[in-house]
Amino acid sequence: MSSLPLPFFSSTCTRPAFPFSIKSSPSLVELFPSTSKTTTRICSSLFSSFKAKATAEVIQDKESAVASAGSTGGGKPVLEHSRTFIEARSEQELLSGLRKEVEAGRLPPNVAAGMEEVYQNYRNAVFQSGHPAAVEIILSNMTVAFDHMLLDVEDPFVFEPYHKALREPFDYYMFGQNYIRPLIDFRNSYVGNLSLFYEIEEKLKQGHNVVLVSNHQTEADPIIISLLLEKTNPQLAENMIYVAGDRVITDPLCKPFSMGRNLLCVYSKKHMYDIPELAEMKRKANTRSLKEMALLLRGGSKVVWIAASGGRDRPDPLTEEWYPAPFDSSSVDNMRRLIEHSNVPGHIYPLALLCYDIMPPPPQVEKEIGEKRIITFHGAGLSVAPEISFPEIAAACEKSKEAKDAYTQALYKSVSEQYNVLESAIHGKQGLEASTAGVSLSQPWK
Repeated sequence: MSSLPLPFFSSTCTRPAFPFSIKSSPSLVELFPSTSKTTTRICSSLFSSFKAKATAEVIQDKESAVASAGSTGGGKPVLEHSRTFIEARSEQELLSGLRKEVEAGRLPPNVAAGMEEVYQNYRNAVFQSGHPAAVEIILSNMTVAFDHMLLDVEDPFVFEPYHKALREPFDYYMFGQNYIRPLIDFRNSYVGNLSLFYEIEEKLKQGHNVVLVSNHQTEADPIIISLLLEKTNPQLAENMIYVAGDRVITDPLCKPFSMGRNLLCVYSKKHMYDIPELAEMKRKANTRSLKEMALLLRGGSKVVWIAASGGRDRPDPLTEEWYPAPFDSSSVDNMRRLIEHSNVPGHIYPLALLCYDIMPPPPQVEKEIGEKRIITFHGAGLSVAPEISFPEIAAACEKSKEAKDAYTQALYKSVSEQYNVLESAIHGKQGLEASTAGVSLSQPWK
């Protein structure tokens, strides 16, 4: 069986939204000159109160992890861990902590530069939301994010072919949820065909397997999907397994978020020969991951998300219009055969996702890991379509390859149709009608 060319949230993005330097970064007061010293003290007090509980929990989690496991997963005991970031009480302390860690030799300069870039763009995106507690939200989320990025640099976590989300002693799943939630405009977000999501949950309760064949837009897709479903289908949101490319389990800025998701780790066909001498190792790793997937499916009650294009959607270079990238028929057929051979009833549903505004990918596929990230506050959409049966499509085809291609095209067409629904609901595109089976989202901040 050939390898699955299916990465999920890739660690790439385009130019930074704002120039910056580790040596010099504007404070919140400098960004907003009208902010008085009194207001600054109030913000600092609010932040200290808001963050106190989270800080205590993170530190306790760290100590528990060291005491009970002696390692974060990389096989090396963590005897000491810098608390530079988790103890920061202001933007200035947080960013000066980057310089401190670089000078101490605990943080590579290029990683520190990437962390500061993420901070700057995340900060500005959360401010776009207009939330009154934006200052507290930004600092609270970024101190925890920086702390775990540094922890992984000190003691790199090693992902197994099948990685189960780490929920304790530190809850990486909720860490990702809380970090991305402020970036989604829920009042301008949309979930289509909710009845089908409930149908999927019923099939899972009956022991069936479900595969969601989807398009793919940002490195945060798994978290965005979970956030869009956490009110209506929380079990589905938490138990979903994502087929993940190697880039998100090697980039130190992505790894803490990846650790909170259920992942089947594979090497993408698009990056198989980036380093030719590693191609054979990658193929063997993919074989191991396929075996893990087969074992999981035999157990039943599994829901697997797969990006059938093998990468992220990108806008048309001429029109700048976004649309789902074409699906790879070998990827779809591999997944279909795994479902069929599991000896458990299986179902394949098309799933459309629209969220590129939140974290757009670079214009082209890039080999290097650690590209710059743009982050914005925006609405997002998710819509599932009815299950598509392979036997029904294959019955009208004479040859096996013809049936595989026809089935892939049927899935792609369905995803594209649902994507148009999302475009209408979120971007108000003319000529597109939103599905009456969907709902707009509006949820309070947590």
